[in-house]
Amino acid sequence: MIRLRDIEKSFSGNPVLRKISLDVRPGAVTALIGPSGSGKSTLLRCLNLLETSDAGQLEFDDVTLRFVKGQALDKAKVLAVRRMTGMVFQNFQLFPHRTAVANVMEGLIVVQKWPTDKARARALALLEKVGLADKAEAWPLTLSGGQQQRVAIARALAASPKLLLCDEPTSALDPELAAEVVDVLAALAREGTTMLIATHDLRLANRMAQHVAFLQDGVVVEEGTPADVFGAPKDGRTIRFVRTLGGHSTV
Repeated sequence: MIRLRDIEKSFSGNPVLRKISLDVRPGAVTALIGPSGSGKSTLLRCLNLLETSDAGQLEFDDVTLRFVKGQALDKAKVLAVRRMTGMVFQNFQLFPHRTAVANVMEGLIVVQKWPTDKARARALALLEKVGLADKAEAWPLTLSGGQQQRVAIARALAASPKLLLCDEPTSALDPELAAEVVDVLAALAREGTTMLIATHDLRLANRMAQHVAFLQDGVVVEEGTPADVFGAPKDGRTIRFVRTLGGHSTV
C-alpha cells in the first residue's frame, strides 16, 4: 500500500532522515519507536507532505512521488496523498473556538465541500464511535486531554482516509487518559484501520502493532515483529533503548 524508499530530509543543513526505507502494509499497524530527535515525527510529516522530502520516493496506492530538493511536486499528486491520510497530533490541535462536533466537521465542509447536514451527521457518528456522543457541543477547553485526543481521532477519520498517522498520540496524557486513547486506537486496529504510529510507549506498540521499526539518528536501525524487536533485539542500540524504557522481554 505504502512504500518509502531512500527518504532524506534536512533542516538548516542538519540531516534528520537518512535514506529511510519503510513499507506500511494495508490493514496493519506499524509502530515507529526511537528516542526524541530520531526522526519519527518528521517521517510522518514527510509521508503526508506537511514536509517535503529532499530525496527519495513515496508510493501510495497508484500515486508515486519522486523527491528532488528544490523541485516542485505535482499538485494533483500532493492532494491525492493528503486525501488518503489522516493525522493525529501529539497536542491535539483542535480549534478552541469550535465545539467538538464542529472540529470534526470542519475539514469535510471547508476542504471536501460537504453540505453542513451531511458533515454533521458524519461527525456525530464518529464522536459516538470514539465514545464522545454526549460531548458533541462541548468546547475543547472543557474536555480532558484524553477526550480532546479522541475528538482529534474522530476528526482525522472524518474523510475516511486510507492511512491514519498518529504522532505520539498518548505522550501528552497521564496514564489513565492515555488508556482511553489506546482503547480507541486498538478498536480501530481490530477493524482493520491502517495505522502508522510514532510513539515512546512500548506497551502501546507491543499491544497494537504487527510491525515495529526502531529509528535513531534518522536511520531505521532495526525492524520486525514486536516479538523480534522487543523480545530479541539484535542491534545494540535497540537493546539499550528498549532496556532504558523498561521494555526488554517484558512489554
